[in-house]
Amino acid sequence: MHSTPTLTPSKQVDSYFESIGWKPFRFQRSVWRSYQKGESGLIHSATGTGKTLAAWMGPILSWLKQNSDQSRWNPKRPPSVRVLWVTPLRALAGDTESSLRGPLDGLGLPWSLESRTGDSKAGAKARQLKRLPTALVTTPESLSLMLTHERLLPQLAGVEAVIVDEWHELLGTKRGIQTELALARLRRLNPHLRTWGLSATLGNLEEARDSLLGVTPTTPARIVEGYKKKRMKLESIIPPRVDRFPWSGHIGTKMVPQVAERLEQVTSALVFANTRSQTEIWYQHLLKQRPDWAGKIALHHGSLDTSVRRWVEDGLKDGTLHAVVCTSSLDLGVDFTAVDLVLQIGSPKGAARLLQRAGRSGHRPGAESRLAFVPTNAIELIELAAAQDAIRKGHLESRPLMNKPLDVLAQHLVTVAIGGGFDSEELLEEVRSCLAYESLTDAEWRWVLDFVVHGGSSLSAYPDFHRVERDGDLYVVKQRRTMTMHRMNIGTIVSDASMKVKYLKGATLGSVEESFLSKLNEGERFLFAGKLVSLVRVKDNVAYVKRAKGQPDSVPRWMGGRMPLSSELSAELRLKLQEAAEGKLVGREMRALKPLFEIQERWSALPLTNQVLIEQIKTRNGHQLFVFPFEGRLVHEGMAAVLAYRISQLQKTTFSMACNDYGVVLQSPHPVEVNRMVDEGVFATGDLVGDILSSMNSTEMAKRQFRQIARVAGLIHPGYPGQRKSTSHVQASSNLFFDVFQEYDAGNLLLEQARREVLEFQLESTRLATAFLRIENSELLSRKPAKVTPLAFPLLVDKLRERVSSESLSERIARMQQQLEKAADQTAG
Repeated sequence: MHSTPTLTPSKQVDSYFESIGWKPFRFQRSVWRSYQKGESGLIHSATGTGKTLAAWMGPILSWLKQNSDQSRWNPKRPPSVRVLWVTPLRALAGDTESSLRGPLDGLGLPWSLESRTGDSKAGAKARQLKRLPTALVTTPESLSLMLTHERLLPQLAGVEAVIVDEWHELLGTKRGIQTELALARLRRLNPHLRTWGLSATLGNLEEARDSLLGVTPTTPARIVEGYKKKRMKLESIIPPRVDRFPWSGHIGTKMVPQVAERLEQVTSALVFANTRSQTEIWYQHLLKQRPDWAGKIALHHGSLDTSVRRWVEDGLKDGTLHAVVCTSSLDLGVDFTAVDLVLQIGSPKGAARLLQRAGRSGHRPGAESRLAFVPTNAIELIELAAAQDAIRKGHLESRPLMNKPLDVLAQHLVTVAIGGGFDSEELLEEVRSCLAYESLTDAEWRWVLDFVVHGGSSLSAYPDFHRVERDGDLYVVKQRRTMTMHRMNIGTIVSDASMKVKYLKGATLGSVEESFLSKLNEGERFLFAGKLVSLVRVKDNVAYVKRAKGQPDSVPRWMGGRMPLSSELSAELRLKLQEAAEGKLVGREMRALKPLFEIQERWSALPLTNQVLIEQIKTRNGHQLFVFPFEGRLVHEGMAAVLAYRISQLQKTTFSMACNDYGVVLQSPHPVEVNRMVDEGVFATGDLVGDILSSMNSTEMAKRQFRQIARVAGLIHPGYPGQRKSTSHVQASSNLFFDVFQEYDAGNLLLEQARREVLEFQLESTRLATAFLRIENSELLSRKPAKVTPLAFPLLVDKLRERVSSESLSERIARMQQQLEKAADQTAG
């Protein structure tokens, strides 16, 4: 549809919306008006309610007003670059591009629109270096890379708007901070730059806006609220028989028949699992249940080859695929108007994530989102009930922000030094305009500057670490090798080194972490990309495989599979338990758990929100001490270590431990005198950080964290493409730096950062302190039940898992469940 010249720009846009059967929402018009006034802001609206068009139509309207004479439009000579669209995943770039192309074609605009990501072809990138398209879809990494090309800077100075998609995904991460620094640079090039962020489901909106727009915004800054509440139908697929003694870790595959039944009732669906390993297992089980679905259901996760992912995304769009089993790789921005049901396997561990996933169905304004929840164990039903309450109350998760990571800053300094150089005072002012670096001190700035110029005090004798040099008033990079190496390794995504997985003859399946493959012997079978393959050999950083038959020996375990319970959901969960203790079972999920609650009450207790339950049970393996704070796995890991450390200071004993989202278990050969321990302050908040560091192998953890920091800061690099260094080589290099700094440069700020990140991100020390404070001020319910209770059972299973092989584990658990069920029936009688 080409617009007629008589229509005003606003009418042309209205006419376009009409042609696709929509009418602009009030919040979209509000964004367009703000944009025309030169304002920046954050658009906060539920998934699938029109955020993309709210942001995209601003620049289009602005251009239409400036170029009303259509006779002068020339598609062969598109306007110079005006809009950068930053997406968090390069896998989304193609999809985003097609979403943005619709209005351009519909309005007949002569704009050029292209992508520039790690997946883009070299020829396209070279062409873009000469002339950027009118609108460019890119990633944080590619945006930083563009800043290293001095000849692009005059073009980038002409950019009118940067739109950052899915800002809630980048917020509080090093990639988000990399984006903040790049935005500060673009604002230096064009002080009138308009910046808009798109975000769904977020608790700390003001912080999100300030980190996106900087602490001293050059343009007025707004938050535009769109549709926070979409029509939503959340339901649970409740097992026919709810285990009174549930356990986690069997991935709920008993529910496959019910899931298959639900899939039959809809045209298209997404089946979300929380980890890549789970997707592989569920995909296989669904195919086993319904062999006739081969070719109609598919698998999608971030480790699959780009071509495989594209095929799946296209199959969903054109309706040839009935269902896709996926992880959060399909959680973001990919537009599937066709999907009419989302199934969530296992608890998503946060209310915001549940909303985000539900929004993938009915992904268009006005449509109802439908999500069916599939518990992997009975207790997860409480989590869904708690998540629904949190959503109703608007208690959505905040993203905690990172404070001045110096590794990202060091990388940025080299980036800017390559892209034409910088004046120290000017760049410091620019960096401090970022919320993350607002409190950066002069001493810290000088340290980072010295680090990129001389390698810091301990590496000044090694020319390899003299990356930036002084040239008059400017700091620049002159060495070609430094430029090449930096450009190849730009970015902050640091995962365990991954290896390509390829058939001996033919296609690449994807990549898997080197640490998994290093444990496999030749001939061992594993599930990958929905296929059973066996390892033939590993050569030149490629794992060659062939098709296999029979049963898998293992399923790849990717890093990042640990999703802890959010603090908001933890609080709601404790409220649901209080309701159960008071006999109020609201909703199908809570009513289904009535038999479990009854036994827990009869044998021990259900804690109120101002109480913490402690259970002591003697089993044949020793004395078990269970503590139930319901604070989430990460907090409990730190808590278990601190409690074991503190108790062993007071009583000579050794502990082994396990934890889940609900509590911790400490097993020892001797009974623990709980009352004495409480009186002696084992739950006290005093000297908590000291005890955390004493109770854990904090040096080893800091070393592991430092490996990532060293890589981002440019101390170590994985090597050239095709000549990647092994993980063990990179690990050895980073450990060497760690030891050298520890011995000869104790004040090294990167070491300090590693310790801080371990405390804050791996051990959640702030949340841990809050949890200890809450327990200190709570009533402790100390119980000694005769049998293992429903709440304690899953923890005992996790404890067993360490010592029993997986085959015999399920038999052993089934026996234990049987005995407990029998005892429960007897006590009921």
